[in-house]
Amino acid sequence: MTQSFDTGLMWFRRDLRVNDNAALQLALSRCRQLHCVFVFDEAILTGLPRADRRVEFIRESLVDLDAALRQLSGKAGAGLIVRHAMASEDIPRLAVQLEAQAVFAARDYEPQALARDEAVRQALAQVGCAFFTCKDQVIFEGRDILTQSGTPYGVFTPYKNNWLSRVAPEHLACHDSAALASQLSERPPEFQRPVPSLGAIGFEVTNLAGLKIPTGERGGHALYESFFERMDDYHTTRDFPAVKGPSYLGAHLRFGTVSIRQLVRSALQRQAAGSAGAAVWLSELVWRDFYFAILANFPHVANQAFKPEYDAIEWESGLHAEELFKAWCEGCTGYPLVDAAMAQLNQTGYMHNRLRMVAGSFLVKDLGIDWRRGERYFAEQLNDFDLSANNGGWQWVASSGCDAQPYFRIFNPVSQSEKFDPQGKFIRRYLPQLAKLSDKAIHAPWAAKPLELQMAGVVLGRDYPHPIVAHDEARTKTLQRYAMVKKSGPPTLQI
Repeated sequence: MTQSFDTGLMWFRRDLRVNDNAALQLALSRCRQLHCVFVFDEAILTGLPRADRRVEFIRESLVDLDAALRQLSGKAGAGLIVRHAMASEDIPRLAVQLEAQAVFAARDYEPQALARDEAVRQALAQVGCAFFTCKDQVIFEGRDILTQSGTPYGVFTPYKNNWLSRVAPEHLACHDSAALASQLSERPPEFQRPVPSLGAIGFEVTNLAGLKIPTGERGGHALYESFFERMDDYHTTRDFPAVKGPSYLGAHLRFGTVSIRQLVRSALQRQAAGSAGAAVWLSELVWRDFYFAILANFPHVANQAFKPEYDAIEWESGLHAEELFKAWCEGCTGYPLVDAAMAQLNQTGYMHNRLRMVAGSFLVKDLGIDWRRGERYFAEQLNDFDLSANNGGWQWVASSGCDAQPYFRIFNPVSQSEKFDPQGKFIRRYLPQLAKLSDKAIHAPWAAKPLELQMAGVVLGRDYPHPIVAHDEARTKTLQRYAMVKKSGPPTLQI
């Protein structure tokens, strides 16, 4: 695009930062003056609980973004116009009010977002306003990475190999807006208002501040700096929930308070220097692109199995299934690692990645509950909820997705606990009622000797539940459940 405009409107969505922001740089390069807006979209907010950490995370990040835009422009009246409305209606309305000839935004890939953007495009066209979007939240999008036959990948490793062979400096270039910042316009007086409070948009304060979750671009940068010092050890620490191993950047990637290009540049540089940890972390970033590509090229995964034959599975239903699902949601399954994982999710909005696999596998393959129910629960609870990655992860544990674990790979929640939380540190943090059990007994309290339970002050059924299912029996039932779709393969594999 080479056309220039007198007045433009930059619409922030999943890119709440000023540094290395592709859409912001594009807008500034094409407009003599530029206004900036964020819309608390009623189409999204209406279905959320009134106390939602993500809404508070966004609100606090907007305060940071508003200040950063003012600082970047050097103008006291500049900053962010924040609206609370139906974005599909309000963006065209605001463009007319500001006499903008073009609206700019970073592309969003979720089905609901695509429908919204098409509605905005059509409404803007009716008033003679252009709508431009550009890639920002991924390195490669859509059909950028294809097989030799020109089809999308359904298996990760060849996708990753192609991704790594294709990535070049131009894909990772920093989109610096500083030289163009003078084009950031002062807001009209009626729009020079601070970011609204949570109460003003109908929401309540959560425990976000108490959890000390950093917000905004400054918070994302601080977490990145902290992780950079640990990146080289990532491959040895990432699977242990009691260890500070992950980057904790999930929510910042979700809302764009960090740049994916900056993270990939760092990982590639450290990998080139021989860092095994950086190489593994880079693979995780490539997985993120992969799941975005899966959602774009196989949109049916949003509601159905990637492998259609898995939609024939008959999941548990009825009153007993509802009781099992409720116990899982509340962390009352009787399996400590699963319950501690769910407690972490419910209390903080975060769950360690290893535990997402363990808890997910338990719901699907121990309890026989449809993976879509777990996916929806995670979507409600996770601070870093992202449709493509959440769906990909759940279909992985359900063996219904692309490059998923095979149907016979069934996590044993006890052996997973013994392997990845050997001293029970994570369990003790989130299940303090089990804290006095020995390192051995804490993984399976029902197998502890009565005297040990008594000495630890634990009465099963009162202080902590009995297991709601026997794993060995559940494994056998799962293999029968999957029999209708299984193909010839190896026998049951326990890990």
